[in-house]
Amino acid sequence: MATKKYTVTLPEELAEAIRAEVGPGGFSRYVTHAIERQRERERLREAVGWWESEYGEITEAELAEVEAEHRDLERQHAERTGAHETGEQPRAPKRDAA
Repeated sequence: MATKKYTVTLPEELAEAIRAEVGPGGFSRYVTHAIERQRERERLREAVGWWESEYGEITEAELAEVEAEHRDLERQHAERTGAHETGEQPRAPKRDAA
């Protein structure tokens, strides 16, 4: 991706805190990543707005279900990654008894 230099104004304390965290040469990468994440959130907010205009508001129950699925996927990923790094074979996910 082509790059171009821009001038932006940031609060000094914020900029110095970021620079201290990311070290030399990491500031632009950090700011770029932050802007990309913000744009992703904005597009997601638009998508949710569209979804809710078509199908109604997302309920607390639906949100809880999605969050539970997300936690389960994160756990499975962590297990596979940990097993891969140690050379172990990944285990099949345990299923809750219904």
